[in-house]
Amino acid sequence: MTTIAVIGLGTMGLGIAQCFAQARFDVLATDAHAPTRDSAADRLAQTLAARVKTGKLSATDCAATLARVTVVPDVTVLAQAALAIEAIVERIEAKHDLFAQLEGILPPQAILATNTSSLSVTALARGLARPERVLGLHFFNPAPVMRLVELIPHQGSDPQALALAREWAEAAGKTVITAPDRPGFIVNRCARPFYGEALAMLESGIPAARIDAAMMAAGYRLGPFALIDLIGADINLAATEGLYAAMGGHPRYLPFDPLRAQVASGHLGRKTGAGFVFPAEVVASADPAIVLRIEATLANEALWLLSEGGTTQDGIDTAVKLGLNFPRGPFEMLAQHGAAVIKTTLSDLAAAATDQMKPRYAPAPGL
Repeated sequence: MTTIAVIGLGTMGLGIAQCFAQARFDVLATDAHAPTRDSAADRLAQTLAARVKTGKLSATDCAATLARVTVVPDVTVLAQAALAIEAIVERIEAKHDLFAQLEGILPPQAILATNTSSLSVTALARGLARPERVLGLHFFNPAPVMRLVELIPHQGSDPQALALAREWAEAAGKTVITAPDRPGFIVNRCARPFYGEALAMLESGIPAARIDAAMMAAGYRLGPFALIDLIGADINLAATEGLYAAMGGHPRYLPFDPLRAQVASGHLGRKTGAGFVFPAEVVASADPAIVLRIEATLANEALWLLSEGGTTQDGIDTAVKLGLNFPRGPFEMLAQHGAAVIKTTLSDLAAAATDQMKPRYAPAPGL
């Protein structure tokens, strides 16, 4: 049986280990932080016990899943793994050093996968002895629940390694979408207008609850502000700032002042008890103009990403729907509204914007 190694046993890493163990892979798991490593088995047992209690997992399968996960003291014990997935701190130096160490431990044909959500896979592979065995496998949180995995090759990735990584992730029940090695990959990049355009409207005086109500009436499970409250305003700001920097400060990724002010206030959302709309309950109320504005910028961002290569319209739509729980993908939005309406909406937004912000609404080549 294929053995999967997972390095980093925080919430994400432990969730990835659970995914593969439930799919009957043998899993070797470790973490450099001893308390995190030592508590991993108990945390996994508690998670699985909750699934047994709700009837989502049988007691027999629970015991079998736990038996397939072996927590080991360090990476030197991972020599039998065919695939190693790191879920450690989001610092490229730490990930690169880990992979360099693993190259001296794992067999030459082993695949090294990063679960990074923001770092360049190309940069991570650079300088390694076997860069062709490096790729990205970006799981979404919570990993056992979210079906999407973004598979990120770099220019030198071995096609066989990519095929095996896809096969094993699909065997773990995941829908695998190839994503380009570009900042934010697919989902984190295409999500930015959902938040950003809502924040731009908030800055202009439109209430957050009204914006959320409009999006919910259009079929979204959560509006942008409720979603920020769920994720945490601080987490959303960090992701936005990271992409803004990676994309050269382009105004399409601007971290708007209301988001900065929200973080400064300490009202970060559910985890602090108050946010943009939480704890109030937003009731859906139709406002087609709000929906069109947000969906026009979502479609435009997807077209910009498509123009850069490495993905497809169907791939983007599937990734966005699975990764963000959107009712439709950006290209489905484009088809629904029509390219002419999207382009006119962007043109109107550009005409009303400051000179600094006009490039935010520049139409992508596909328009």
